Amino acid sequence: MMQLTEELSSTENRISFARQAYNDSVMTYNTDREVFPSNLIAGMFNFMAAELFVNRQAGTKRRAKVHFHKIL
Repeated sequence: MMQLTEELSSTENRISFARQAYNDSVMTYNTDREVFPSNLIAGMFNFMAAELFVNRQAGTKRRAKVHFHKIL
């Protein structure tokens, strides 16, 4: 059970890291899209602003519920 708990915690950390990496990339893209000379190309080809990943349930960090059943 300790190993499973550690695995779940590790998975949550990887998801959090991936979300942050995605948001960092979006911020870089959006900034580059608005700065000269990139803004000329972005305007010509109608590059749209990307949206950040936002947790719809902000502030309600939910943990995975795991139930163990005793095997006879």
